[in-house]
Amino acid sequence: MTDEDKRVAAVCGLYCRACTLYIGTSEEPERLKKIGERMGLPVEELRCHGCRAEQRSYYCRTCRLEACAAGKGLEFCGGCGEYPCELLKVFQAERPHRAELWEDQERIREIGWAKWLAEKAGHYACPACETINSAYDTACRRCGHTPSSRFGAAHREEIGRFWAGQK
Repeated sequence: MTDEDKRVAAVCGLYCRACTLYIGTSEEPERLKKIGERMGLPVEELRCHGCRAEQRSYYCRTCRLEACAAGKGLEFCGGCGEYPCELLKVFQAERPHRAELWEDQERIREIGWAKWLAEKAGHYACPACETINSAYDTACRRCGHTPSSRFGAAHREEIGRFWAGQK
């Protein structure tokens, strides 16, 4: 794996390729347009090529976790002596797509970020067609298979509660 690949390995342990903004930027411009309309933001503010890329969404550009890790010279939060800090705990608890951050930080420490990225691709891939899906795609965005991925199957209830709260 290259540093180009590393751009989708967020310091917090998120896998950027499973982010709906990343998917919208790289594959589904209509998805990005709909999100922009719903949030009242221009598409340019939502475009993201990964948490370590130059082009990041408004949210990732102001990430306090990334700034903290950079300030400490760390590649991932799991390498910090204060891990898991209060900031990361709050971040993890806010949304269902962050449910596995602790396990992800542990895997990154155990096997390295490159092997972890390969594992995450399989974790978010549709079991029928291998399309990488967002954590919030309950059915595969390509073929409609349910669940959309192993992540989707494991966190079905939390994702359902999230969507119910969005209405």
